[in-house]
Amino acid sequence: MAFFCQKDSYATELLTEVISCSPAQLKAENGGKKETLSGFNIILKDTVLFPEGGGQPDDRGFIGEVQVLRVTRQGPEAVHFVLTALEPGSEVLVRIDWSRRFDHMQQHSGSWDDSAVLFELDTPTMTNQQVEAVELLVNQKIRQRVPVVVRVITTDDDEFNQVRSRGLPDDHAGPVRIIDMEGIDANMCCGTHVANLSDLQVIKILGTEKGKKNKTNLVFLTGERVLKYTARSYSVEKCLTALLKNGPEEHIEAVEKLQKSVKTLQKNNLTLLRDLAVLTAQSFKNSPDSGKLFSLHRKEGDNEFMNIIANEIGTESAITLLHFTPQQQSSSSHSGLLCQWVISGDVMLMDSGISDDNLHDIAIYYIIVKGSLPSVLSVCLSVCHGYSLVAASVCHGNPSR
Repeated sequence: MAFFCQKDSYATELLTEVISCSPAQLKAENGGKKETLSGFNIILKDTVLFPEGGGQPDDRGFIGEVQVLRVTRQGPEAVHFVLTALEPGSEVLVRIDWSRRFDHMQQHSGSWDDSAVLFELDTPTMTNQQVEAVELLVNQKIRQRVPVVVRVITTDDDEFNQVRSRGLPDDHAGPVRIIDMEGIDANMCCGTHVANLSDLQVIKILGTEKGKKNKTNLVFLTGERVLKYTARSYSVEKCLTALLKNGPEEHIEAVEKLQKSVKTLQKNNLTLLRDLAVLTAQSFKNSPDSGKLFSLHRKEGDNEFMNIIANEIGTESAITLLHFTPQQQSSSSHSGLLCQWVISGDVMLMDSGISDDNLHDIAIYYIIVKGSLPSVLSVCLSVCHGYSLVAASVCHGNPSR
């Protein structure tokens, strides 16, 4: 069965009849989260909404005032998923999201136009010169206003075995559609296509990718997507020009210089942090008033910084309490989990946690002593304006406590 949308790809609405309405569910994504929607599958006498197939996405639109969220093909029928039930036998006006449909028509017909040219080249790899030649030839065909003719044949027709095809679906029934780009290619397809290559407007090949069976996949845009891509690219180029204080042709060189400078600064910063860690630990050890507890908080620290301090102080007597804030966490917001370690001789951290925007919560640190002594040290901190230590206690017994 050929749907109305396949007979006239430019039709935007159709008055038809509801054949059936049955409860159904649809697995969908909303804001990146998967969810299951409960609704109804609607089968119409005919439809202007294209069901997914032939490498082309399905349409969106409305049946009356009810939004269609998905259109799929089941055998000879197009099934429309909606959230509101519709009365079988009722007459309804089906309207299409034309912007989405026309974009799909352009991309789908454009891919056929490209593949037809590539089929003639018959090459598993392409040089930049070949890509440019293909792009030039395809755009020439667009300017020549090559007609795209849709013909319907049966599987008994002699032409059926002569045209290119990826094969028919197992549940296919009825006639077969042939998409004929005059003088370029003829192929079987169930999708919606432009009536003339001039409707593609322009094709821009962005690059190539290695395909299957020694084929080359083209990465391309056509139609309105080229205009949107050009607008975005110009906007980015304009911003980079203002930030880098040079012209577009110098952007790459300027960014490469910045990357080298950043690597040099990071290396120097790491060296300074290491030296600072050693000096900090030595200062504590040499101080006559150092006591039994060493506590330090630094935003710029990392695991290596803390390990150096811990190793330099040693395991003789002092409990070493170190904090550092990850660099990706802003100074204005301390909510979430901070990476904090507690080290005391052979003591290692099991778990830690802190969460409060105003830095007033209490963080509990669980640490265990390595060796034969099954001890647990529970250190409670009141985190406010300076990470000051409130209390420390040792609990002997089961580490799970």
